[in-house]
Amino acid sequence: MKAMLFAAGLGSRLYPLTSDRPKALVEINGKTLLQHCIEYLNSYGIKTIVINIHHFGEQILKLLEANNNFNCNIIISDERDLLLETGGGLKKASEYLNGSEPIVLYNVDVISNIDLKKLVEFHQNNSALATLATRHRKSSRYLLFNDKKQLCGWKNTNTSEVKICREASNLTEYAFSGIQIISPEFLKLIKQEGKFSIILTYLNLANKYNILCFEHDNDYWFDVGNVKKLDDAKCFFKRNGIDF
Repeated sequence: MKAMLFAAGLGSRLYPLTSDRPKALVEINGKTLLQHCIEYLNSYGIKTIVINIHHFGEQILKLLEANNNFNCNIIISDERDLLLETGGGLKKASEYLNGSEPIVLYNVDVISNIDLKKLVEFHQNNSALATLATRHRKSSRYLLFNDKKQLCGWKNTNTSEVKICREASNLTEYAFSGIQIISPEFLKLIKQEGKFSIILTYLNLANKYNILCFEHDNDYWFDVGNVKKLDDAKCFFKRNGIDF
């Protein structure tokens, strides 16, 4: 099984920590976020990992070289000329992700103990095109799912914008965790070009394909994309004696 780490973002919410480094090289518990993610994927036997780079991308290359790619097969998708967001980044890297097995997509600024094995099994058992890890948590943007856990829409609570892609009643709001599984067929269905969010692709495909949510409220999960959330995560791990 292969994985892609989205590590190309500017990390503007982590400034000033990202004034001289990419967000992937911000540290927690003495390790970079990039190393945490690679080791997490390794713990599930995933050794082939595509990493996209942009902001201070050369620093990521040097870290990987200095650590012998953490004993993995690391493939770089270079976006230093143009940052493509998650959807565009995945499309650019799709040539490296071809195969017959599900593909893990993971945001480098996410830390969680979600059970990837269970997530992949759920994805396969339900014949999903994509499975999105979700939580009941406060957010400004929500994905909307029906009682069959199928993606039906998207909602922005700040702007009141709502996009419905599959008609249904009794929609439930979930916040996306930045962790997802896609089937290889998904790569061929991406029609957008240039810079775009993968959520747009999900919404465009949800009316015809099985795009599901996987709840993981009982796991710990942190989006460490800003300084406060990074500090909160550090406190949590210290308080609970978690050394990872």
